[in-house]
Amino acid sequence: MTEAKQQLLENKMGTMPVGKLIFSMSVPMMISMIVQALYNIVDSIFVSMISEQALTAVSLAFPLQSLMIAFSTGIGVGINAHLSRALGEKKLQRANRTAASGLLLELCFALLFVLTGIFLAVPFFRAQTADPEIFSYGVLYTRIVCCGSLGIFAEITFERFLQSTGRTTLSMYSQLSGALFNLVMDPVLIFGLFGAPKLGIAGAALATVLGQHLSALVAILLNQTKNPEVKLHAKSFGFYPELLGHILAVGIPSTIMQALSSFMVYAMNQILIGFTATATAILGVYFKISSLIFMPVFGLNNGTVPILAYNYGAGHKRRILRALKVSILTALGFMTVGLLLFELLPGLFFRLFHASANMLSLGIPALRIIGLCLPFVGFSIATSSAFQALGKGYYSMLVSICRQLLFLLPTAYLLAKTGVLQNVWWSIVIAEGAGLFVSLFFLLRSLQKIVAPIPDDHVL
Repeated sequence: MTEAKQQLLENKMGTMPVGKLIFSMSVPMMISMIVQALYNIVDSIFVSMISEQALTAVSLAFPLQSLMIAFSTGIGVGINAHLSRALGEKKLQRANRTAASGLLLELCFALLFVLTGIFLAVPFFRAQTADPEIFSYGVLYTRIVCCGSLGIFAEITFERFLQSTGRTTLSMYSQLSGALFNLVMDPVLIFGLFGAPKLGIAGAALATVLGQHLSALVAILLNQTKNPEVKLHAKSFGFYPELLGHILAVGIPSTIMQALSSFMVYAMNQILIGFTATATAILGVYFKISSLIFMPVFGLNNGTVPILAYNYGAGHKRRILRALKVSILTALGFMTVGLLLFELLPGLFFRLFHASANMLSLGIPALRIIGLCLPFVGFSIATSSAFQALGKGYYSMLVSICRQLLFLLPTAYLLAKTGVLQNVWWSIVIAEGAGLFVSLFFLLRSLQKIVAPIPDDHVL
C-alpha cells in the first residue's frame, strides 16, 4: 500500500471526529441490516400465508439457521477485530495473511453446515414435533438453507474485509443486493408467479440461499476492485497458527455467544410447546419483529468494532473512550424506541403475520412484557463491541452464558411450573436485567485493566 493510501486510512480511522466516524461507518450497515430484517419479516409473512404450521416450522428451524449465522458472523468478528488492529499497527503483510486465514476458517465451517443439513435435519425436527405437516415443512426448509450455506459464509467474510478498512458503504451494497433479491424472489418462488414453479416453503428457503450467494459475489468483486488495503494472493495463504489463534480468540467467544442464542431459542421452544404450539410461533414472531430493532444496534456494533480496534492498535486512548460512549448512548436510544413500539403496537405486528384470534390473545401481552427488556439488551450489545475490539471477546461470551443459560432458562423453567404462559415471558426480562449488571462489571474491568494503562493522548 502506498504512503498516500496509508495516510488516507489513518485520516479516517485515526483522526476523523469520533461521532461522525461512527455514524459514517455504521449507518450504511444499519441500512443494509434493516433491509435484511425487513426481508426476514416479509419472508415469514409470506410463509404464514401458506399455513400456521408452515410458520411454526420456520420458527422451529430458526435455532439451527441462527447457529449457522452465529458461526459465520462470529468468525467474521474475529477477522474484523484482528485485521483492523493489524492495519492500525501498519503491519500490512500480517493483515493480508489474517484475511486469507479467516477465509479458510469460514469455508471449513460452511462445509460443516452442509453436512449438518444432509444428516441432522430429520433428527432435529423429530425431536421437536410429532405433527407431520410441521415436520415435513421444517426438514425441507432446513436442508435447503444448510446445504446452501457457502453463500452466507463467503458473504460475511468479504464484507468483513471491507468493514475492516472503513468501507462500510461498499459492504452495504453487498448486503442490499442479496436482501432486495430475496424480497423480489420470495413471492415468485413461493407462489409460482410469472411462470415460475410454485415451490411453497422450499421457495422461501431457495430465495434466501440465492440471495446470499448474490451478496457474496458482489462482496468479492467489490473487495478485489475497491479495497487496496486487503488483497488476497496465493502467497498470502498458508498455515499461520498465531494468526488463526488470534482470530479464534475473538471469533470463538463471539460464535459461542451467538450460538447460545440458538440453544436458548431451542430450549425455550421446548418449554413453550408444552403450553401450545402457538406459543412457539409467538416467540418466532417476536424474534422477527425484534430483529428490525436489533439490526441498527448490530450495525452500530459492527461499525464500532474496527474503530475501537484500530485506535487500540494506534494507542489513541481518548478516541477509544469517546467511541465507546457514543455507541452505548446510541444503542440505548434505538432500544428505547423499540420499547415504545412494543408497548403501543403489538396487535399490528401480529396482524402482519395473519394471526388467529388465539395468537392475538396470547401474543399481545407477550410482546408488551418482553419489550421491557430491550434497553437492557442494547447496553449488552454495545459493550460487546468493546470486549471484541480489545481482545476480550470471551467477556461477551460470559455475559451471554449468564443471560441465556444461568438466568433465562432456569427462570423460564420455574415460571412454566406455575402453569401460566404469561409468566414465562417475564423470564426474558429478568434475565436481560441481570445480564446488564454482568456487562457493566466486565466493561469497568476492561476500562481499568486495558484502556487506563494506555498513555494519555490528545487525538480525538
